[in-house]
Amino acid sequence: MKKQTVNYETLLKITNSVSHSRDPEEIVVLTVESMTHALGVKGCTIFLTNPRTNELEIAGSYGLSQEYLDKGPVSAIHSIADSLNEGPVAIEDVSDDPRIQYPEEAKKEGITSILSVPMTTGGRSIGAMRIYTAEPGEFELEDVNFIQAVANMTGMAIEMARLNKGLKDSIEVLKTMRDPRTRKSKRRTPYEGVPRSFSRSQL
Repeated sequence: MKKQTVNYETLLKITNSVSHSRDPEEIVVLTVESMTHALGVKGCTIFLTNPRTNELEIAGSYGLSQEYLDKGPVSAIHSIADSLNEGPVAIEDVSDDPRIQYPEEAKKEGITSILSVPMTTGGRSIGAMRIYTAEPGEFELEDVNFIQAVANMTGMAIEMARLNKGLKDSIEVLKTMRDPRTRKSKRRTPYEGVPRSFSRSQL
């Protein structure tokens, strides 16, 4: 019951904050940081799909090193591709799974397992949210459902930001986040109201 309460409280807090923000950067930063703390995991990353290159481009990440994030282009075809169209995919051992595009870099980063869920809106996938753990173990169904709900909510918020800014698609939102004229590079938005974490043994 405690874990369900943590997830419920976290979902409410993220929903409330995201619903009041029209800034896509703030939405993404808030989400990845909140998910990392609430689940007690190593990190969280949100990707948006670039339909022109068929690559997943990082919209925001928390808990992972810049070296790992700069490891190379992430292919929407080769990197846990099933999670973009068929639903959540859990990789329990990154060192022994062909769906991992950069296994050596993942091991060096201290990543043991990855959960990837599609970020959908209007019945189409616009990207993915990935949860990274440093401890081996299975993701329980309630965790997967919680993460999927947050991913879908974030996708909807990004699309709302797109419409609000009059942009053509979600990847254009990503470009505005990277624009030095609009990006608040020194801003940090720690989500103080999110429960910090629960032990990995509860996951």
